[in-house]
Amino acid sequence: MKHNFLEPLAWLAVAPSITDSLTGFSNMNVDTAAFFNWSVLFPNFVLLAAFISIMVEKIPKVATALTGASLLLVCQYMTQAEAFAAIDFNVITLLVGMMILINILGHTGALNALGMMAARLTRGNNLLMLLVFSTMTAFLSAIFDNVTTVILMGSITCVIANKLEINPVPFLIAETICSNIGGTATLIGDPPNIMIGSAAKLSFNDFLFNLAPVVLLILPIALVTLCFIYRKDLSIDNRYGKRKSDLPVEGVITDYPLMWKAVAVMVAVFAGFILHAQIGLEAGTIAMAGAAFLLIFENRKNIWDDVEWTTIFFFIGLFVMVGAVEKSGTVEILARAFIDMTSGNQHIMPIVLMWISAFASAIIDNVPYTATMIPLVESIKASNPAASGESLWWSLALGACLGGNGSLIGATANVIVADMARANGSRLSFVEFIKVGGLIMVLSLIVSTLYIWLRYLA
Repeated sequence: MKHNFLEPLAWLAVAPSITDSLTGFSNMNVDTAAFFNWSVLFPNFVLLAAFISIMVEKIPKVATALTGASLLLVCQYMTQAEAFAAIDFNVITLLVGMMILINILGHTGALNALGMMAARLTRGNNLLMLLVFSTMTAFLSAIFDNVTTVILMGSITCVIANKLEINPVPFLIAETICSNIGGTATLIGDPPNIMIGSAAKLSFNDFLFNLAPVVLLILPIALVTLCFIYRKDLSIDNRYGKRKSDLPVEGVITDYPLMWKAVAVMVAVFAGFILHAQIGLEAGTIAMAGAAFLLIFENRKNIWDDVEWTTIFFFIGLFVMVGAVEKSGTVEILARAFIDMTSGNQHIMPIVLMWISAFASAIIDNVPYTATMIPLVESIKASNPAASGESLWWSLALGACLGGNGSLIGATANVIVADMARANGSRLSFVEFIKVGGLIMVLSLIVSTLYIWLRYLA
């Protein structure tokens, strides 16, 4: 008997924004009866409820994730051993290690000095300042993670905007968009990439060689688009001539010896990322080893306070919930449906996956979305050996990372910058961000589609 696959709620976790536009699902031979088993429905209900809670933002997302994970354990849907096995500790240790390294470097004042230097080099030209700050943000997001980068660059931008008496919102939006684009280029640039790299055993070099080229194509297009959209705001004069003395570079760096130690350790850590296959260590181990060494020289309590523990525990709860959905068999059913939808065509699957991922990530935070999709891609590869696993992983990474620009809740960095603007007395509206970020997301996807097709599918 033929069934309509749009009925199961579990599909909402995969493509909530495009189900109305997909035709042909009603003709797929998918056994939806399996969904009506409570052991399958329960973890999907929990995950769907968590997604809705994250979107509504009435409850902190870390509380949502941990409550969902706890519910699955208390109801004995999963054992504690299964829950711990579902947590990807390579992702956890990589995040903690990099947070410690970056926070120690930040405490030396090096990154603040970099921002002040950029402001003085632009000599108060708003257009040039937007280009320089946005490019810096994209570059730093590829080296660090984009959440940490927007916190640092956004703080510097707000200070400079206040001194020059200009509206910080165009600069903050541009930096956020460019952080999501720049973070796409490397393994450690964006949390979805960290998760994909760990699950697919992809190295730092794999991400750099496969995603950095398309990022270099997208970034100039994004910058030109941003300058055109905000041309009126950027044409307003600022008070740089009277306030440039308030933007000193000298004296901003407070601890030169620690700064050089931090830079040396960061260089060693990145060398380890590049050579991880040769030295036989995962990225998480390398990052934690670098952080541990640097803590010998800087072990103040506030370093640990600066680690985003809410993000870490959010990931832990999320991994447990996704592990429960995977255990239920939902992922295998969705994988078969996806293969049927694309007729198993290995040239179509990566493109469809990328566009679905982008629009879904614009509605759902790209971290939980990616956590849900990783086992789906693995199941697609297992069910359809002809599928190119490499192009599927890169399509998922591009869709999830670039889709984060589609709305204000599409990526963690977006929410952080909105809060930063509010604290600064400005308003970054949901609608304004969609108008700008959504346009750039679509342009980015068009470029990415051509790139994936020409490099991997043609």
